[in-house]
Amino acid sequence: MNFIPKTAEQILGNPDYLAISYGGYREATREHQPSLEELKEDLKILHAMGIRILRTYNLQLPHSSNILKAIKQIQERDADFEMYVMLGAWIDCQGAWTQQEPNHEIENEENNTSEIAKAIALANQYPEIVKIIAVGNEAMVHWATSYFVRPAVILKWVSYLQNQKKAGNLPKSLWITSSDNFASWGGGGPEYHNEDLQKLIATVDYISVHTYPFHDTHYNNNFWLVPQQESSGTENEIIEKAMQRALHYAIQQYQSVKKYTTSIGIDKPIHIGETGWATTSWGLYGPNGSNAADQYKQAMYYKLMRQWSAKNNISCFFFEAFDEQWKDPNNENGSENHFGLFTIDGQAKYALWPLVDQGIFKGFTRDGNPIKKTFQGDLALLMKEVFTPKHALTHSEK
Repeated sequence: MNFIPKTAEQILGNPDYLAISYGGYREATREHQPSLEELKEDLKILHAMGIRILRTYNLQLPHSSNILKAIKQIQERDADFEMYVMLGAWIDCQGAWTQQEPNHEIENEENNTSEIAKAIALANQYPEIVKIIAVGNEAMVHWATSYFVRPAVILKWVSYLQNQKKAGNLPKSLWITSSDNFASWGGGGPEYHNEDLQKLIATVDYISVHTYPFHDTHYNNNFWLVPQQESSGTENEIIEKAMQRALHYAIQQYQSVKKYTTSIGIDKPIHIGETGWATTSWGLYGPNGSNAADQYKQAMYYKLMRQWSAKNNISCFFFEAFDEQWKDPNNENGSENHFGLFTIDGQAKYALWPLVDQGIFKGFTRDGNPIKKTFQGDLALLMKEVFTPKHALTHSEK
């Protein structure tokens, strides 16, 4: 390699090491795993746009291990290809994803043990690539009713991995965390505050926080509705101010976690493990809902989050690289299918149009398609699908 592999401590919070959540699925089901060549296509595209850290989510399927294999194979041909991985181990409660009633007091020990074992094996097989293991994804937040567990379960496995490091069974520079909603990290109500959470915060190497102003344009829309004093602006002015409010909302959630950790006397690095903005919705976030979902707003949020996180030396794993249609297979226009910065066929959404203009994607393809702009690069055409947020006064009158 023409570079010295970095540690998690060196890359997290480093603005030269952009982070992103990545899934390479093209089909409406994960039974169709992307091939190594398809993964390599994606990895080269992401590397070209400056991405250096990928986040994955579970290990029961071969996707994550194939990503690591693909990175290694690219590096064998290209000594300048620097890429690292935050490896996710999925954690479930007993009865998760079954016909049984989920028991949130007890973990699915068989699944969780398998996930952790696979994470250890891959971290040791690819120590120059795997720099972080995340125990669970939104596994403690109470609205994850299908599978959430109590902090004691996450603490158990984080402690186990930390002990494996001390015993020399894992690289000592490997960082261990859990990636969860801001509320789960103490930024929410008192129902989340307990001794096990405090012990967990003390045990992780850093805190990985999720924040989604996009979703809260529906669930907590007070910040999103246009105040009366701003209602006379142009459409672009109203949207810009709304996106500034969305940024401020995300920052507040981040700071709420910082405030809690400080209150219990713990000082740990805090990074954004997940945030993003969907570009399509015919449901809660579209014209019949909050008007949040479109490429114009996604581009503004992406730019604002990248600027704020870089300025404050915070890593931001933006969700996500490419659209994935398996997440809501029965609803083509469901928002969960449209968080990508690229469409499934490899078109660059508005947030990435400047990179297309710079020519950084020249020669790259996805499934045989060259990387081109969405809407044929016609901003006027794109803006026809952009709607302003709803006005607070009108909303209250209704």
